[in-house]
Amino acid sequence: MSWSDALQILFWIAAGSTVVFWTVHGYWLLKSEWLRAREGDPPLQSRREVMWRDPGDVSARDLGKGPGAPPAPPFTFMEEHDTGSQPCVSIRDATGREWRIKWGPEVRTETFGTRLAWALGFFSEQTHFVAEGAISGAHDLRRAKANIDAEGRFTDARFELSEAGVVRHFDAHSWAWDDNPFVGTRELNGLKILMMLLSNWDNKDVRDVARGSNTAIFEVAAEARYLIIDWGAALGAWGSNVVQRGRWDVDAFAAQNELFVSGVDGELVQWGYQGQRTADLTMHISRDDVRWFYGLARQLSDNQLRDGLLASGATADEAERFTRAIRDRIDRLGVIA
Repeated sequence: MSWSDALQILFWIAAGSTVVFWTVHGYWLLKSEWLRAREGDPPLQSRREVMWRDPGDVSARDLGKGPGAPPAPPFTFMEEHDTGSQPCVSIRDATGREWRIKWGPEVRTETFGTRLAWALGFFSEQTHFVAEGAISGAHDLRRAKANIDAEGRFTDARFELSEAGVVRHFDAHSWAWDDNPFVGTRELNGLKILMMLLSNWDNKDVRDVARGSNTAIFEVAAEARYLIIDWGAALGAWGSNVVQRGRWDVDAFAAQNELFVSGVDGELVQWGYQGQRTADLTMHISRDDVRWFYGLARQLSDNQLRDGLLASGATADEAERFTRAIRDRIDRLGVIA
């Protein structure tokens, strides 16, 4: 085969791959738009929309305990769920609270991400890592059969509280990074910085509902709270494609610290982050936004970060190294601030 023939074959392979990519991309885009049109606007009853609440003294937040009381054994099986990317069951604990338990590669990142968001004043779901336990009455399991043995025992699980009195608006009734009541505010831009600080590359929103939106609106009393419901794709490498991306990988996470803040253009900060929707996270963040966020994040001590990581299932070595890497990124924000 001649070089010209080989190059021609490579050209057609590349062209075919491009056509396939944009065909698939277009399919998901059109399906998402159809789902949004079918579902309509979220039926919000609350008059007050919020994304952040002043946490007060951030240095006093206990990331080891996290928000709210942890699940209390014994646990009683309620049902298994067939939706979602990972096995999931619902249980009731000794206090009568209901929890959704999930397993898989996002258990640790999800737990730490929600705790850090809570510590800085952003809304998040109450999540706890449980290293081991047992569920009574578990039966007829399907996907969760690999995670719960015949005696009901499990390991390395994420417990997510099904909080009573909360009206949850997911998927087609969630929100978009470029279309919400907080566009242009320090609160929204601070949430973007937090996503990049943790290298959470899975920043899909309501525009991606056919693939699953990771934003949501929770109505509590008279408030409509805008939040991120998936922190699982964090603490690894960000990237423009699935080959580059990772999660819970301290070496890959720390290796991108040099790229975290890539420069300043006038009053706008430039970032090295790449994710599902790169431009939506990296554009229009000012030095003032960074100053505001840094004023919160700099209050976190290394002990707080370490405690939060250990409570999320990190080993002592992982907790120490992640703490150093996160502190380095916070310090880089301080240079801009």
